[in-house]
Amino acid sequence: MALLKIKSVRDYFTPEERERLTEAVKEMELKTSAEIRIHIERKCQGDPLDRAAYIFGKLGMHKTALRNGVLIYLAIENHQFAFIGDRGINAVVPPNFWTDLKLKAQKYFSEGQFTQGLLEVIEEIGTYLQKFFPYKENDINELPDEISFKDKPSK
Repeated sequence: MALLKIKSVRDYFTPEERERLTEAVKEMELKTSAEIRIHIERKCQGDPLDRAAYIFGKLGMHKTALRNGVLIYLAIENHQFAFIGDRGINAVVPPNFWTDLKLKAQKYFSEGQFTQGLLEVIEEIGTYLQKFFPYKENDINELPDEISFKDKPSK
């Protein structure tokens, strides 16, 4: 990838990788009623958790009926990332859940294995949350499954 000029943050992922990530979100949402979104930016200028909280609100993730949205935030060029769950999620995950998940992801992200790291995170979140937010036959997909991208650095 070093020889290619990256014009858009989406170019860090092949179309096949973007599809795999979207499909992974869809598959997990067939196991849990939790809503998982991925947001990828070029760079994060400030604290990634603050930025994730801002994006969480901007994407309307707090508007799910059970307050069970999870945002996976990644600023790809400076390898910053954060995971943020809504009120319903944070009421059921143990205190170390997000920290442990971050350590697992960091291993992949530090090596530039963004797709594999994201797939692992999606799997871990979905598997854990299905205990508390099982998928129900009448479940409504409240949020889009596609990755959201932003090219300009955050402020």
